[in-house]
Parts: sequence; C-alpha cells; structure tokens
Amino acid sequence: MTDAKDERRPAGGLEASVMAALWAAGGPQTPGQVQRSLGADLARTTVTTILTRLHDKGVVDRRRQGRGYAYFPVRGAQDAHGLTARRMHSELDRDSDRETVLARFVAQLSPDDERVLRDLLASDGR
Repeated sequence: MTDAKDERRPAGGLEASVMAALWAAGGPQTPGQVQRSLGADLARTTVTTILTRLHDKGVVDRRRQGRGYAYFPVRGAQDAHGLTARRMHSELDRDSDRETVLARFVAQLSPDDERVLRDLLASDGR
C-alpha cells in the first residue's frame, strides 16, 4: 500500500511548482517562503535543493538575504513557455553535433508542429 506522500512526482513537476510559486510571488523568495506558498508536505531542504538546481540551470537567480538566498526567475524564464524553451536550449547545448540533433528533432515533429515551426521560421519567430 503506497501513501500519497511516497508517490513519485512526474519529472520536472516539483521544479514547475517551485517556478510557479516564484512567478506568483512577484519578487525574490527564500526557500522557506516558497515552501509555505506551495502548501505541500515538502521539507525546506527539498525546496532549497530544487532552487539550487534551478539556479545551476540558469533558470533562477539569487541574491544574498541574511545567511541564505532569496531566489527569483531570470529574464526569459518568466513563464512556463520560457522555462520550456530554456530546457530545450539546454538539451541542445549538451551535444556538439547540433545539426544532427536538430534534424532528428524536426523529423519527429507532428505535421501540425512542423507547420508551426515553418511559419515561425518564415516570420523570423520573434
């Protein structure tokens, strides 16, 4: 019998929740503040670990506050779409053969997604 507390969250689910809490706050938040805003059964150390990982990925920045840090989203990751785009760039940067990675990515797109990508490229996508 598994307790709800013991069930694993989907990959990135906790990071997404922490990011949502930071976006909603509208200003820098300490791990304790993020923990309280999530209202979940999470240890402050777990929230601190997630914030540190997000900082290492370049998704959040931090500034000294007392003996710890207060965290806030970086520009370009200020919504869920920006976070997804940063993850895509991060994955692309992990491989030196960008052309092959991009070719395989495009080959796996649905026809609708391929059309959207073509339209974005034609309009310069910005």
